[in-house]
Amino acid sequence: MATILLFRDDAYQKETSAVVTALTPDGGIAVDRTVFYATAGGQPGDRGTLVRADGSEIAIETAVYGPSKVDVIHVAAPGSPLPEPGEAVFLRLDWPTRYKRMRMHTALHLLSVALPYPVTGGSIGEEESRLDFDIPEAGVDKDELTARLAEMIATGARVGERWISDEELLANPGLVKTMAVKPPMGTGRVRLVEIEGLDLQPCGGTHVRSLDEIGPVQVTKIEKKGQQNRRVRVAWA
Repeated sequence: MATILLFRDDAYQKETSAVVTALTPDGGIAVDRTVFYATAGGQPGDRGTLVRADGSEIAIETAVYGPSKVDVIHVAAPGSPLPEPGEAVFLRLDWPTRYKRMRMHTALHLLSVALPYPVTGGSIGEEESRLDFDIPEAGVDKDELTARLAEMIATGARVGERWISDEELLANPGLVKTMAVKPPMGTGRVRLVEIEGLDLQPCGGTHVRSLDEIGPVQVTKIEKKGQQNRRVRVAWA
């Protein structure tokens, strides 16, 4: 059963009621709707709490997609007593962690603007994140990149989403910056994340609504990972 992904419409929704639809053999909990982002595209799955009707709480360590890729599995802490299919529950995010990841994820979109090269990989964390770029042999200065990021963040530009069809995306391949991670397709439509005046690209992750929510960041390290591959690390300033 496909899980309704509430974070796709509102990344700021921190909790929701839900109904358990299935349990996996290894203790995962599938529900009909969720605010938990499931691991994808370099962004980790959310953690938080599942509250049962009797008030008891189950710690959720992460969320992942099931084999069908349409249901979100909430991974409970080992040894947790599990709810039953059909049981009404309440899901609550570890919001401080999610919000840091939203800010970081949006900052990485800006990094892809500052370095307009194909993205070969990436990872989003709460304190540090990175993108890997396919860059020809050339100097990349971390102080210049930090200044460029600060300049864009200072615009306070609005961040929004809109949807296009799979066919429209296929007809506009230039929208896709990532080489290793493919845009989420297959449902007939693809979500585009737009930073007004700066960036437009397909992305299924969670982002802040305005660039001024990101706060100060800095490029901390640029690593050579091959003849043309450069890993650029970003952290809070």
